[in-house]
This record gives sequence, structure tokens and C-alpha cells, in this order.
Amino acid sequence: MADKQPKPKQIRVAKKDYFKVEGGKLTRSRKHCPKCGPGVFMAEHANRSSCGKCGYTEFKKGK
Repeated sequence: MADKQPKPKQIRVAKKDYFKVEGGKLTRSRKHCPKCGPGVFMAEHANRSSCGKCGYTEFKKGK
């Protein structure tokens, strides 16, 4: 049997990284899920945005 390779560590992103303060105002850097509502952010992939809670996916248009 082949030896098992260790899994690569996952990169965790803190929820504080989803917000930015610009000029005294709070702005959100990622979209909210339209099905789940505010508070549930969508993950940004190379070709799509997806919700980790309900699985809703929006594909980005190619060039």
C-alpha cells in the first residue's frame, strides 16, 4: 500500500476580514447570500461565488 500524504492545512479567514472601515463608514468586501440573507457571506472562487450554508452559486462571466 502507498503511504498516505498529509492533507494541506486549510487557510481560515476571520469574519473581521469581510469588513473594511473607509472614511468612518463600514463597508462589506464580500456579497451576502440572496437566499440566506444578511450575515451569511458568499465565498469568492476564481470562476464563481458560492454560499457555504445553502449551496447557492453565482457563476462569473468569462472574458
